[in-house]
Amino acid sequence: MSANLTRREWLAAAGGACLAQPVRSRASAGAPGGIVSVARCRNYGSELLPSMQRMFDQIGGLGRLVKGKTVVMKVNLTGSPSYRLGFKPAGDTHYTHPSVIAATAHLMGRAGAKRIRVVECPWNTADPLEEVMLEANWEPRQILNAAPHVEFENTNYLGPFRKTYSRFKVPKGGHMFKEYVLNGAYEECDVFVSIAKMKDHATAGITLAMKNCFGITPCTIYGDRSPVDEPSPVPRGGRGPFHAGNRQPAKIAPPENDPASPRQAGYRVPRVVADLAAARPIHLSIVEAVESMAGGEGPWIRGSAPVSPQVIVAGTNPVATDVVCMQVMGYDPMADRGTPPFERCDSTLRLAEELGVGTRDLNRIEVVGTPVKEAMVFNFAEFRKKRGANWAR
Repeated sequence: MSANLTRREWLAAAGGACLAQPVRSRASAGAPGGIVSVARCRNYGSELLPSMQRMFDQIGGLGRLVKGKTVVMKVNLTGSPSYRLGFKPAGDTHYTHPSVIAATAHLMGRAGAKRIRVVECPWNTADPLEEVMLEANWEPRQILNAAPHVEFENTNYLGPFRKTYSRFKVPKGGHMFKEYVLNGAYEECDVFVSIAKMKDHATAGITLAMKNCFGITPCTIYGDRSPVDEPSPVPRGGRGPFHAGNRQPAKIAPPENDPASPRQAGYRVPRVVADLAAARPIHLSIVEAVESMAGGEGPWIRGSAPVSPQVIVAGTNPVATDVVCMQVMGYDPMADRGTPPFERCDSTLRLAEELGVGTRDLNRIEVVGTPVKEAMVFNFAEFRKKRGANWAR
């Protein structure tokens, strides 16, 4: 799709793909796992918008979720925008593709969303999100013009629009922290959406809908060089303390529950991810891999490679969505530490399940759209097996 589409052009691109009547679920009302849709999608052009429209219809329609609501969409712009895997653009490997973000915003606008805010905590910067996108050779207007009332916000610090951070308590006391302190954008919304890229991950095994939200934590509080007492005015460094446990967050946030817990990233990172999925519930999960990468989460992982899975997965529950994604990738959703993809880490899915976020039980998840076996164009598990899994940091 063009990088400079107007709203009128978006409407024309949608053609007849208006929001249809929601497909009725065959599962019983209130089934714990919810509905997950799988779609083959071969390109980010002509196939993308109708494919995503069908998926949203299959999981109940966007109207009931976003009409008249403020929507926050967390995208994945991991690492510096200058990083490249070979000669591929970032959206074809480790970033959420801009056309997927734009198509989602467009369809939400058609479904009646009142306001759409695209957010991310980009690497080590307080620059506007538009500047980060421009550095990655994106055209922000592709997203801004996709629907009425679309805006961007860098949530890696307090920002110019708010006076205080917001607090999010973790149900059941949390695995790693009992409460997280985040930018107020994550509180000032009715609907929270995770738009992730389907990838392996060197520390957490996989990065899907839930792991994407590891990036909602501001580095002004949880970062390598955040002050001891108060948040820094701008982010400095990354989220190393979440990995290494070498320091506590700034005192505006509670210290970790157990200072004697393992100082090992494969223990700590999955627990932070599960905590965040419970504290800031995800209402809609979209995991795209029309183009992606295998062997890691970014170009800095040695031995990783660009791949073309040609698939998108969407669901109303993040655990259920990640379960289906794992199947599509060739992994066992019930796997845990010691078994691929969790050779040296704990399963984020199990930890989130323990906090009541969702279920890993496939008998309680309704999968619609393309059958999983037909969606397995690329097998991440086979790639991992051939490459070896000496990934732990």
